[in-house]
Amino acid sequence: MASLPDSCLQDAPLIAQDVARGVGRLFFRQDQFAICEVPLPNGRRADLMAIDGAGLITIVEIKVSRADLMGDGKWPDYLDYCDYFFWAVPAGFALEPFACAEKGEDCSGLIVADRYDAEIVRHAPLRKLAAARRKAETLRFARRAARRLAGEMDPGLPAIDY
Repeated sequence: MASLPDSCLQDAPLIAQDVARGVGRLFFRQDQFAICEVPLPNGRRADLMAIDGAGLITIVEIKVSRADLMGDGKWPDYLDYCDYFFWAVPAGFALEPFACAEKGEDCSGLIVADRYDAEIVRHAPLRKLAAARRKAETLRFARRAARRLAGEMDPGLPAIDY
């Protein structure tokens, strides 16, 4: 089975890399394909971005500590670039901070993962991208994935990530 490249989240804690691998496996089974550390036009960087056969785009933000989660105020900036937004956390992570339905808030999806697999705990609501944004993001996704593959085939190519 395909897995995420060794360089995925290489500056992150090993547990974050494990969560990314598990989410990648979950998505693979769902016929979605993810790339990691995706820069967005607004200056943010998504931990994982995936695309499915219908062209729907999913962004996943990985959190491995409560402090990291509580200090993250930037996650709404991702919503303009995806149809689905998920948090992904390791097994054993306290899920109480993700409770939102009882507060009347718009919930995001939630995935619990380890290095071998992942499970969707709460599905993300569909927030359909506008057609022009979808086209732009799909093209950026395809070119980024192809560029990374070209770099794996020829490590001598200059590193460019757009």
